[in-house]
Amino acid sequence: MIESNKTILNKSDEQVFLFISDFNNFVHLMPPEVKDLKVTQNDCSFSIQGMPTIHLKIEEKVPYSLVRMISRDGKLDFSLNCNLENIDESSCYAQFTFDAELNSMMKMMVQKPLTNFLNTLTEKLKLIP
Repeated sequence: MIESNKTILNKSDEQVFLFISDFNNFVHLMPPEVKDLKVTQNDCSFSIQGMPTIHLKIEEKVPYSLVRMISRDGKLDFSLNCNLENIDESSCYAQFTFDAELNSMMKMMVQKPLTNFLNTLTEKLKLIP
């Protein structure tokens, strides 16, 4: 598993959950190196330089604590999870995790870029309206 930093957001877990539960909002989270972003409410696809196109769909929503997204192209089965933890009525912790069966060579190759990507997603959650 590859994890982002666990970040405190000045938003309620409900606000963040509702934002993450709609891929249309991912436009606001993606770093500049993401290309060809296509989104609907429950599906998205995008590419990052040096990696194949990533296709995701929302698989599971546990109100105010988890949004699980899974790959839908079959090349590499993985999940991307947004984990939320309530602090109080106006703040929460957020953390993204990437979970896949990777051999050690592949993990070495993708660990740094994926960690950076997940940290960018988490940091940009601080900016959501």
